[in-house]
Amino acid sequence: MRKVGDLVLIYYMGKPSVYARIESIEPDVKEGWYQVKLLLLSIPAQIVTWILREEYIDGSIFTMGGVPMRLGDVEIGPPAKLLGEMNQKKEEDKKEEKESKKKKAKVIELKLPERKR
Repeated sequence: MRKVGDLVLIYYMGKPSVYARIESIEPDVKEGWYQVKLLLLSIPAQIVTWILREEYIDGSIFTMGGVPMRLGDVEIGPPAKLLGEMNQKKEEDKKEEKESKKKKAKVIELKLPERKR
């Protein structure tokens, strides 16, 4: 089961809608259900409390007012440091490629026709 502090992507009608952070997960009075407090990372930020089963918290589709919803995983790319290293390598590769092209290039002298006075 997801835990407090996890980031989720909320899907509304099958499409990604808003990011949220799980603020708390407390048992509800109904057995097997939980009160999940979410901080919606929208503008302005909002706090909502949804009553969900464990499988819904973990990503199964559920409905609210007949509208399909889902809490999805947030896919995070490589860390910024790694991206910086990758960009640096690309720039070094481009520089090397430019230098190798310079070595192979021929210089052609351009002669302009003489002007008549």
